[in-house]
Amino acid sequence: MSVSGIQAALQQMQTLQTQATGQKPNVAAAAQLEKPQGSFATELKASINRINELQQNSAAKTQAFQLGDPSVQLNDVMVDAQKASLAFEMGVQVRNRLVNAYKEVMNMNV
Repeated sequence: MSVSGIQAALQQMQTLQTQATGQKPNVAAAAQLEKPQGSFATELKASINRINELQQNSAAKTQAFQLGDPSVQLNDVMVDAQKASLAFEMGVQVRNRLVNAYKEVMNMNV
């Protein structure tokens, strides 16, 4: 998942929180929101595609190593597997936080 996508999502959630609580928005945060960025859906899709790509690369290297390809080293297989695992875990954590934020917004009294 891209860092800029996560930052954009967090920034949007912080802006919504300040609007909901009636606080003054942070000037630096408002300036950052004015930068032209992709939509949240675009960033989310790109992040999911990146996680998928990491998992596919890891699976391909693992299979090549198991088939005895001399150009694939064990340490490369392990590093790629760890990268894919960490990316997936990060994606799950971001999803969990987004679901919690959604539930919190839906439970707000208007």
